[in-house]
This record gives sequence, C-alpha cells and structure tokens, in this order.
Amino acid sequence: MSYKDESSTEFTYEAEVIDSSVIDESLLQKVLIRAGRSIAGPALEAFEMVIDATTPPQVRLTMLAALTYLLMPMDLIPDFMPIAGFSDDLVALTAVISLWNSHITPEIRNRARKKLDRWLPL
Repeated sequence: MSYKDESSTEFTYEAEVIDSSVIDESLLQKVLIRAGRSIAGPALEAFEMVIDATTPPQVRLTMLAALTYLLMPMDLIPDFMPIAGFSDDLVALTAVISLWNSHITPEIRNRARKKLDRWLPL
C-alpha cells in the first residue's frame, strides 16, 4: 500500500511482513528441482529475501514478482520446452537479483545455499 503525504511530492510505502505462507514452498521446490541449480540458486535467494523481515517493502515486491514469473508455466518461453523453457526465467531472476544485490545479506545467501544443497545435492 502506498500513500502520498499531502505536504510532499514523495510516496510512503507500507507493507506487512511477508512470510513463507505467501509462496507455496512445495510448489517452488518442484519447479526448482525440474529447473536445476542454475535457476534454483537465484530463486531461493529471492525467496529468502521475500521472507526476511529486514528486506525493504519495494525489494520484497520485486522479488515476489520474479518468483511469480518463475512459477508461471506459460511465460515468454513455456517451461515445458527442454532447456530453453527455463532460460527466460534465469534471465529474469538474474536481472532482479543483480538489481537488488545490495539488499542480499550473508544470512540470506547462507539460508538459500543450505536450502539449495538440501533440495538439489551436488
């Protein structure tokens, strides 16, 4: 939710804390196992940023949009197409992660890496 302060030209954003119930983690896991580690790494970082209480609201919304794009089976290149199907997802996630790279903490990266290793062991 946003509102404009009457005495200012700036918008103020309010957001509730987003928790893991907003994203179906089991669905995310199924998609990422099919996609592989190259997609799963950035996606899990985005997921961890969404549920981290210290992530600013605008960053959370952007990460949530990227994860939603990943979970949609019919996007720019449909995910059921071998190899090419997840290439647009990788580009979208990489662009978003690099855009908000300053908001990823070592703790977020560590949680994402642990989950990645648990879901897709080397």
